[in-house]
Amino acid sequence: MNPDLDALKPYPFERLAALKAGLTPPAGLAHIPLTIGEPQHAPYPAALEALHAHQTDFARYPATAGLPALREAIGGWATRRFGLAGLDPETQVLPVNGTREAIFAFVQAALDRTRPAQVAMPNPFYQIYEGATLLAGGEPLFLDCRAENGFRPDLDAVPAATWREVQVLFLCSPGNPTGAVTPLDDFKRLIALADEHDFIIASDECYSELYLDEAAPPPGLLQACAALGRHDYRRCLVFHSLSKRSNLPGLRSGFVAGDAALIAPFRRYRTYHGCAMALPVQHAAIAAWNDEAHVRTNREAYRAKFAAVTEILAPVLDFPTPEASFYLWPAVPGGDDEAFARELFTQAHVSVLPGSYMGRAASGANPGRGRVRLALVAEVEATVEAARRIRDVIERRL
Repeated sequence: MNPDLDALKPYPFERLAALKAGLTPPAGLAHIPLTIGEPQHAPYPAALEALHAHQTDFARYPATAGLPALREAIGGWATRRFGLAGLDPETQVLPVNGTREAIFAFVQAALDRTRPAQVAMPNPFYQIYEGATLLAGGEPLFLDCRAENGFRPDLDAVPAATWREVQVLFLCSPGNPTGAVTPLDDFKRLIALADEHDFIIASDECYSELYLDEAAPPPGLLQACAALGRHDYRRCLVFHSLSKRSNLPGLRSGFVAGDAALIAPFRRYRTYHGCAMALPVQHAAIAAWNDEAHVRTNREAYRAKFAAVTEILAPVLDFPTPEASFYLWPAVPGGDDEAFARELFTQAHVSVLPGSYMGRAASGANPGRGRVRLALVAEVEATVEAARRIRDVIERRL
């Protein structure tokens, strides 16, 4: 087997299962998990109807490039959402089976192993960035996201000599687990760095449609390109998904868009990889990308949860004011995130993810340690009940 497999770290949820092994929660309380970022809101009905209407297309092989109608729907949505001059559906858009699959595959296709191959990523981070890098023979470069920098990567902490060895930089905006949003000026600065040091920017924007201020949608990387007049989106790719936007995580449908010079070889790689999107799934995705009403309704539901949970937890926990995504990132009383997770499970039958499981101590201290990630994905009643239980556990300490 590939020896690089031995470099993969246990997945955060494996570590959480080991942490909870042997613990006994209160028998009289139903379990409320706030761990996995899997939306529990109802999936977009028209997408399911399209899936059913085209089910006989499962009898046909799909093309790697996807249906022209899907690429056009994606290009039209991204152009409207981010104020672009346009996206060429033939050369600048590629449908993928969700951002997780595409992120992993892109790193395998992109890294040049004949020279230093560092992949920069936020820390804490989505573990696929690290795993993809290790299995492609690259070296992760962790950019700490701490409170003093707005929970965004500290670009000034990276010396020029290090930037020269970076081949791919991953961004995640809105961030997982912090919910921090990258400002447009930061995107522009990163584009300048990519030009100077010749690396690719891969922007994971799968939470971009879950934001709390309807008048202030999070900016995106291609939006920054457009503002700079870079309509070829050189060195830039974005990754988007229907999982969070349309509550369709099981559909495994998303897209990559941007620089045609990067899309073309990635499409060739995917032809060999054998990961074309099933035709009924493509028709469901067309329906979803062409509708915004259900997305606005979805945001309203998350706003209601954030408002209710913040009112309950703000007096007892310190967390950044959420801008987007569906996570809270609170500091835990006492600073021991694993102990706090065990305490919540055994006393309140609520599961949370220790922040240290999503970070690495690359610069001497793990920036996730002392925090937990709360995924507010369940319906409002269950989420509010979980918040009340957490507050009660903390108040019993006082």
